[in-house]
Amino acid sequence: MKIPQRSLLLSALAAAVSACTGTAPSTAPAPAAAAPYDVLIRNGMIVDGTGSPWYRGDVALRGDRIAAVGQLRAAQARDTIDATGLVVSPGWIDMLGHSEYPLLRDGRAISKITQGITSEITGEVTSVVPVNANTLRELGRDSVPWSDLDGYFAALERARPAINLGTFVTVGSVRRYAMGDANRAPTAAELDTMRAHVAAAMEDGAMGLSSGLIYTPASFATTEEVIELNKVAARYGGGYASHIRSEGDRLMEAVNEAIRIGEEGGTWVQIHHLKASGRANWGKMVAAVAAIEAARARGVDVTADQYPYPASGTGLDATIPNWAHAGGTDSLLARLADPTTRARLRAELTGGGTDWRIGTSAGGPSGVMIAGVSTDSLRRYQGMRLSEVAEARGQEVVDALFDILLADRANTSAIYFSMSEEDIEYGMRQPWMMVGIDAGARAADSTVTGKPHPRAYGSFPRILCRYVRERNVITMPDAIRRFTSLPAARVGLDDRGVLKEGMFADLTIFDPNTVCDRATFEEPVQTSVGIVHVIVNGVPVIRGGAVTGERPGRGLRRAGSR
Repeated sequence: MKIPQRSLLLSALAAAVSACTGTAPSTAPAPAAAAPYDVLIRNGMIVDGTGSPWYRGDVALRGDRIAAVGQLRAAQARDTIDATGLVVSPGWIDMLGHSEYPLLRDGRAISKITQGITSEITGEVTSVVPVNANTLRELGRDSVPWSDLDGYFAALERARPAINLGTFVTVGSVRRYAMGDANRAPTAAELDTMRAHVAAAMEDGAMGLSSGLIYTPASFATTEEVIELNKVAARYGGGYASHIRSEGDRLMEAVNEAIRIGEEGGTWVQIHHLKASGRANWGKMVAAVAAIEAARARGVDVTADQYPYPASGTGLDATIPNWAHAGGTDSLLARLADPTTRARLRAELTGGGTDWRIGTSAGGPSGVMIAGVSTDSLRRYQGMRLSEVAEARGQEVVDALFDILLADRANTSAIYFSMSEEDIEYGMRQPWMMVGIDAGARAADSTVTGKPHPRAYGSFPRILCRYVRERNVITMPDAIRRFTSLPAARVGLDDRGVLKEGMFADLTIFDPNTVCDRATFEEPVQTSVGIVHVIVNGVPVIRGGAVTGERPGRGLRRAGSR
């Protein structure tokens, strides 16, 4: 052990006194050296998540927390990462994922960690609670090993995910729990049941109430019904997030409905994947932003998220009119098989035989790509446009659509090429815009089937590559703020999202000159490049660009809930 010079001097003096007096010198212990850190990240370009310019420095970790940030030249650590030439940022937060069930099957979360994501917020159309026969039936499950959000988080941590995950409780799930997929107003007793389950989830740490208002059964709910449920979330300090009721022709009405639900319910508002869908609606992003700004000016806390691609992704059954979904999937399939109902649907969808209503937002059937199927006999259509599928089958488009949905039990996913680059960039420039990739965790190997949306693998690096480095739409510090402190503050993660002492040790370390997406619509299962190290709760899950296999993720609860 190296003894400080002052200690040596004092020891010599004590020995001299002892020699003169005949007494033994004092044996008081020397001061202990500071314990070494667990991990020390040296010489990085620190972008701390606040939007401030980068500065050169070091970050020290002890356990699952950040122990120090700054010039730590004399510090010692059990493990050192050289971040010379790399940006060191807080871990990135996906504001809209769908990993609640995928993480239970495969906790590696490869598609997430390889693009720098350390935490995800889920719960858009459905949520893991509440649970009964109604909610399980639509999930295709007989049972789950939980009955409340506490139980789900216990199951999640047994699965050892690589990322952290928090969730909203959804209008769709509480409505389905109380009244199935009925297309009617709830009774007073049913509404009380729904309120009770929102309250239970909020007590267990849900981020707030969420709604997917273009999807059944939430699409059957009135604005007033959602406001009543949102008042429950407000009592617990939660918020309201929404896939709004229209992203195309009635975009402005839908934006204003979301604002009204938050304003009258007493919560903040998060509009998921804000977009103007359909060529006829391109340019409406300007009006949507103006409505949000007007609401913010009068004190309504409204923000949004987006993914950086000109195409959306959802089920192929989204082309079917809302009324035909009443009663759930089995009822939809019965209608598609019934000649009379099928004729009615054909008339609504074809508009006199022109097929103009099928995939309208994407410019018609040629703008709709089959992304994934669950039935082996249909796999040859993955990656094909709906118009090409109809031609290959020798059918009219509407019949091909109906028959594929029937054969695949409405499990077919599709990509809709429906947005403009100008609207994406205009939305991205708004200081309240975050990132939600609208995709669950996936593997990146031969086990992946179909053509998933490339946003699942490349969203965050694509922003840094295309919109920061190449197009200068936003700056890097601002991009990192949107990835970190902005979403953390939005959902009440008080101890994540900023690089400072005492915060949880979630970090993403990347090369600012090479970070980029590789996933394309044609070849989507490709991980991004330039993500060098990713640390979750103090444990590296990506080290030197390679997956470590560590899975230290946790369930996330809203601040103040426990």
